[in-house]
Amino acid sequence: MGKHLVLVGGGHAHLTCLKELKVFIERGHEVTLIGPASHHYYSGMGPGMLGGTYRPQEIRFNILKMAQAAGARFLQGVVVEVRPGEKRLVLASGEEVPYDVVSFNTGSGIPTHDLPIAPDANVFTVKPIEQLLKAQKFIRDRLTKKMHHILLAGGGPAGLEITGNLVRLASDLGGRAEITLVAGRRLMGDFPDKVRSLALASLTERGVKVIEGTRLREVQTNVAVLQDGRMLPFDMIFLALGVRPSPLFNDSGLPTGPDGGLLVNEFLQSVAHPEIFGGGDCIYFQPQPLDKVGVYAVRQNPILLHNLQAALENRVMWRFKPQGAYLLIFNLGNGRAIFRRKQLVFDGPLAFKLKDYIDRRFMQKFQISGELEEA
Repeated sequence: MGKHLVLVGGGHAHLTCLKELKVFIERGHEVTLIGPASHHYYSGMGPGMLGGTYRPQEIRFNILKMAQAAGARFLQGVVVEVRPGEKRLVLASGEEVPYDVVSFNTGSGIPTHDLPIAPDANVFTVKPIEQLLKAQKFIRDRLTKKMHHILLAGGGPAGLEITGNLVRLASDLGGRAEITLVAGRRLMGDFPDKVRSLALASLTERGVKVIEGTRLREVQTNVAVLQDGRMLPFDMIFLALGVRPSPLFNDSGLPTGPDGGLLVNEFLQSVAHPEIFGGGDCIYFQPQPLDKVGVYAVRQNPILLHNLQAALENRVMWRFKPQGAYLLIFNLGNGRAIFRRKQLVFDGPLAFKLKDYIDRRFMQKFQISGELEEA
């Protein structure tokens, strides 16, 4: 007799499952996909979309059509509670969804609850990617020849890529934008000095003011207050303050890691509830901490596909074995990028072309026919 598999989120770690949903359905199982929207945007191409390199439809997956094409149910909504004792999910709408096996790929968000923010401030977080769409429209509607102050807080990869692509967007629109990046301790401080120096040179040469050694303390209506007391005026502000999983798992009483991510074992399975799985940024991998990078979510795809089938049918599971070194390429927004793998670091057009090729190939693998022609 078939069972009910529920997939929560259509992110990177679930894409192979979505592409192969017929595998579950042909074996008699019912499948429900729950997502906040019909499309899921690929974060790796988000900064490029903001800068105008990519159209929105080029960086998104139509998870609604992927589910429907296979005969699965798509339910638009947000899960706000997991009741493992009842094997039941509660949505924000109040609807309850039972499951036999459930897998979470709900990603991560920008934590803002500890930061005082004026309710009328023009604040945009860099995740979810839909926020970048709203920010781009905001800039297009307001940026003129008049000086426009854009502030960004966060000196990691997201801060670097968003800032570089903001420079491109402002330039392409013919406006004059004064862009300031508050980079925290140091711009790209967790990376080798060569990465940092290339990133700093790229931004400063294009007129970006980079402030290091301090962080954002408070966001007032049109002024940002830094920890060192400085006050910076802005017309809009981006927050790229690191990412954290949703509080869903903590709020539901499930075992979590120190970051609040669902605590999973080597099979990507909850350490307390064997019918609960997860992948991507929303999990904490018990065997070893993993960086919040898309490469791990992509590598978890075949493991989740196999292990969800195994859980439904009482078969042997596969172990997820994280790779050691991995490739990172940072899009600088000007047709150039910074390449980093192990000790090899360089920048230039070739690095961007490589990133563009890898990203487009990844998108094509999971793209629904006709999606790129949609408006």
